[in-house]
Amino acid sequence: MISDLVMRRVRAEDWSAVREFRLLALRDPAAPVAFLDSYESSAGEPDLFWQERTARGAEGSDVAQFVAEARGGRWLGSVTVLVERPDGEASFGGVVECVQGHVVGVFVRPEARGTGVTDALFRAAEEWAFALDDPYLTRLRLFVHENNPRAAAFYQRYGFVASGRTVPVPDGSGDREREMVRERR
Repeated sequence: MISDLVMRRVRAEDWSAVREFRLLALRDPAAPVAFLDSYESSAGEPDLFWQERTARGAEGSDVAQFVAEARGGRWLGSVTVLVERPDGEASFGGVVECVQGHVVGVFVRPEARGTGVTDALFRAAEEWAFALDDPYLTRLRLFVHENNPRAAAFYQRYGFVASGRTVPVPDGSGDREREMVRERR
């Protein structure tokens, strides 16, 4: 399966596929611990929202969305990297201490999990992030829900380590997200 894949950055004209794939991800049984938004709120977004979101992921210098595309054009997975700077707004609040990439929106179709698709997506995201010169990123980070051990195990296997920082999930549930980082080599 992995040999037939193309890893690529989304294109602005992919906006309807980005919408469809995100809504698929938000219907996954793991969605409540994997994503901060819901199917209902995302399904209600107008086309312009998806067009702008996709254009930023396709062309932006501070955000890049990658997809794993199988022969025939079927998307098997996606990941996004957001550039964070110490003088900018941090996800989950708090302070950004260094110039870094924040990995978000990780989703792989259930039938493609465990096949190498996620590794390939992370390699594409990491290559993009660490190829940037301005800004020069010193690390990647992500947050993983305390009740998402499958994702945490993948991130650890890929080389992310727990930073020791946790933050509350913004839904008021009392659950926590654990920060994991991967330093630039």
